[in-house]
Amino acid sequence: MVKMHADEADIDGDLVRRLVHGQFPRWAGLPVERVASGGTVNAIYRLGEGLAVRLPLTEGGVAALEHEQRWLPRLASALPVPIPAVVAMGEPAHGYPWPWAVHRWIEGTPPVEGRADDGLAADLAAFVHAMRKAEVEEGPLAYRGGPLAGVDRGTRAAIEELRQTDEPFDLEAATVAWEESLAAAPWTGAHRWVHSDLMPSNLLARDGRLTAVLDFATAGVGDPACDLIPAWNLLTAAGRRVFRDALDVDEATWLRGRGWALSMALIQLPYYRRTNPIISANARYTIHEITASPYRT
Repeated sequence: MVKMHADEADIDGDLVRRLVHGQFPRWAGLPVERVASGGTVNAIYRLGEGLAVRLPLTEGGVAALEHEQRWLPRLASALPVPIPAVVAMGEPAHGYPWPWAVHRWIEGTPPVEGRADDGLAADLAAFVHAMRKAEVEEGPLAYRGGPLAGVDRGTRAAIEELRQTDEPFDLEAATVAWEESLAAAPWTGAHRWVHSDLMPSNLLARDGRLTAVLDFATAGVGDPACDLIPAWNLLTAAGRRVFRDALDVDEATWLRGRGWALSMALIQLPYYRRTNPIISANARYTIHEITASPYRT
């Protein structure tokens, strides 16, 4: 498989089998199968029918496992759909240098951008609303819980990098949209719980409805605008209207949410365009949805 990161570990099914056999012999006879995923932080393997093994691809992913181990149990009861449950934590072994995790397997398939219907839009809004209302104290600042200005330099650098490629985008429109979002009034309310990485690859659906939300590595408290990103990275214009109406979002928050979606896509595309076709396709969809006229919808 093509590696996405220069410091990415060598991971395959044989390594997973050896890790499981050595540390969790009760699962040693279960089949191991790599899960096709657009994820960029963990390699994911299905273990038997009911478990999933997650191994950080780089050292940076280790903190995410620890973060989830602490917060997933505290958030689960507040949310309307299942989220991952940590069953066991593994230790470094067999040349693999970091901790790893075993989760409960959750059935479903990641939705595809541009194909989500109104039911999924409504379900996503219900999840976002529940996250905002979660009464879990002492939450950490979410990865995207602060002001957009914190990613301004990286976003503009990505625009310039994309100018050197053959990607067919109106980057002037992207710049205008980005500056409009930067200029939006800041969040002045109380910090709310947010997932902050609602990419399609972190969602599971079945028959057009949301069945689970995955990967809470960036979850925490902050400006709720960052949980609006599915409006542009997954939904169509019609779905965006359902999503926004269900959440009753004001214009400034909507613009900040659009800014987060745009920044993420602009930064992702140059980095992953040769190594992660799922993320690249999603980034292209997001940029198109935001820059296409009228991009303010």
